[in-house]
Amino acid sequence: MAVTANLAPTGIRAGRRWPALTAFRKAVTRKPGRLIGLIIIVFFVLMGVCGPWFYGRLAVDPNALYAGPSAKHWLGTDFAGSDVLQEVVTGARYVLATAALSAFFTSLFGVTVGLVAGYQRGLTDSVLMRLTDFVLTIPGLPLLIILSTVWSFGSPWEMGLVLGITGWGGVARAVRSQALSLRERGFLEAARGLGLSRRHIIFKEMLPNIAPYATMQLMLSMIAFVGAEVGLFFLGLVPFSSTNWGVMLNQAVFSGGAMETPSALIYLLAPLICILLLTLGIVLFLDAVDELFNPRLRERV
Repeated sequence: MAVTANLAPTGIRAGRRWPALTAFRKAVTRKPGRLIGLIIIVFFVLMGVCGPWFYGRLAVDPNALYAGPSAKHWLGTDFAGSDVLQEVVTGARYVLATAALSAFFTSLFGVTVGLVAGYQRGLTDSVLMRLTDFVLTIPGLPLLIILSTVWSFGSPWEMGLVLGITGWGGVARAVRSQALSLRERGFLEAARGLGLSRRHIIFKEMLPNIAPYATMQLMLSMIAFVGAEVGLFFLGLVPFSSTNWGVMLNQAVFSGGAMETPSALIYLLAPLICILLLTLGIVLFLDAVDELFNPRLRERV
């Protein structure tokens, strides 16, 4: 009896020690699609982080042009004799890093502007919203084309910053609407009554309540930024400085003759399949994130 009495509370305490982890596990494992989405995301993250270290520098074999899949080249080679699988793995780091940094800067600018505008209102709100409207009216693609003539976008930080600066307007407006509804809540009125500073109220009281919504926006924006980045490289609007999926598509279509050479088709399909799988993984995993942050969905389950 003594052993049973000691073990039961210990198990209960262990289950309560990590409530967020338990809720995450339940949300992910409740539907198979969510778990598949998480596995896909983790797979590509590991590919981007560990792949270049595993493969090292790209190797070119001039004697194996458009070679088919083999034990040496699992996905064959391209028009220059480079291993297609090695290019896919190496290019994943640039694509993922740029998309993540773009989503980070977009959330940073958009959430900050939206929170400040929604809480301050008045003249501050008007000025920030006019700035947001100006950002929303700027055509993103022509601006990126102009910037690419003076900026080489040599690193993911540079491209991520530029994409983030041009894409935060929609997030700011959405966060502002959430902040306006939060502003009249009782806990914020109590915080103002206690004399807490505006900075504390905005970033310590309002931000945690906006964080779930901002997380959803961040993951959705990653999908858009993957497509934008790959599209810029595919169209040749950004100088090629490193291997990534957009460069592979550009070279496959415009340099490698993948549309006319059947043996080169895999060089075109490999990055396309990776883009589709990554997008699918994020979309499937978003369902779990939605349930995790939405109390009504958890209560319904």
